[in-house]
Amino acid sequence: MVLRTRRYGLLLAGLSLLLVLPSGTATAPAAAEPAPEKRPFGATCRTEIEGSRVSAYCHNPYPETDHVRLHIECDRWWDIDSDATAMSAEPAMTVHLSGRCWKEVGSAWVSHQP
Repeated sequence: MVLRTRRYGLLLAGLSLLLVLPSGTATAPAAAEPAPEKRPFGATCRTEIEGSRVSAYCHNPYPETDHVRLHIECDRWWDIDSDATAMSAEPAMTVHLSGRCWKEVGSAWVSHQP
């Protein structure tokens, strides 16, 4: 009697493994789809700092719109850093971004977002 229950236990364990394993584990993996080609993106920006004022000119030569935003970090600890609202640089368009600090500018940069 013990031998018969052991056989059924092994048979039941084997069948449960077949049910648990995902279908298709025995087949070869499917070929991965090629990654989509990366298209160039992003406006070219030129940033100018004159005293406490910052200007950035961004030209977008690509067919997709680039949302550009000017970020200014002021040099003095009490001077408020600023992040301008995003502007849409449409294809073949140049946009002007500007901002300022009360005193000296520490750094300024432009961020891009599709």
